[in-house]
Amino acid sequence: MSIEIKDLCHIYSAGTVFEHNALRNVNLTICDGEFVGIIGHTGSGKSTLVQHLNVLLKPTSGTIFIDGDDINADKSKLKSVRAKVGLVFQYPEHQLFETTVFKDVMFGPINTGATKAEAEKRAHESLLLAGINEVDFEKSPFELSGGQKRRVAIAGVLAMHPKILILDEPAAGLDPRGRDDILLRIKQMREELKITVIMVSHSMEDIAKLAERIIVMSCGEMLMDGTPAEIFEKADILEEVGLAAPQITYLMKELEKQGLKIPQGIYTTKKAADVIYEIYSKKE
Repeated sequence: MSIEIKDLCHIYSAGTVFEHNALRNVNLTICDGEFVGIIGHTGSGKSTLVQHLNVLLKPTSGTIFIDGDDINADKSKLKSVRAKVGLVFQYPEHQLFETTVFKDVMFGPINTGATKAEAEKRAHESLLLAGINEVDFEKSPFELSGGQKRRVAIAGVLAMHPKILILDEPAAGLDPRGRDDILLRIKQMREELKITVIMVSHSMEDIAKLAERIIVMSCGEMLMDGTPAEIFEKADILEEVGLAAPQITYLMKELEKQGLKIPQGIYTTKKAADVIYEIYSKKE
């Protein structure tokens, strides 16, 4: 399911002393099945941008098309748009409310017209896909760990069968083990479901592990758009807007200064380890 954004602008509190231009003439196309990372300093407009994609916010001006349809053209289709575009907020576990994990995940499908049997089927499939064991289905969501709650919240969105999944800081606040687990789960879900994924994150390391394409936002505008290798090679530009390349990128540049022949585009620990192993294997 493709996304096309044309000349998108959003002004908060327009006409007041609090007026703020959050988005300025954003033009962006995301193809079906892409995994796109959106990065930017706090206040850069990245969360505002993704909240337009399922009509939580409406443009001050500009147009958003999903599979060729203007999502703001017909209010009667709002529910349909939100079923296609699933948005997982930062700290989504704060929105869990049902008495059991299973009922919480069933809530969305039931309230969009699914039968009880269909909602149960979707909840079961989505929870397993999100990494929740069946023994936990009848537990209260509030008995679970932070990482498990996060997975339940993601399962609640997956149960709606979205064609586009948007994740706003999905690993925020988790310990290292929980962070690695949720990122691995996101990767597996995307590969299995073949859906478009858009992930907003402050973590360059998280984005480097998963995204195939990166959008850099700054002051409400798109600053850069490219592959991870292309974006992280421009560490100086990232630093100018309060960001940075993954730490491993800086390490590899230092090794290059020491005389090692380091290929371009090393931005994950795994790639760096493979390169260093190859270099030292040849020396032996």
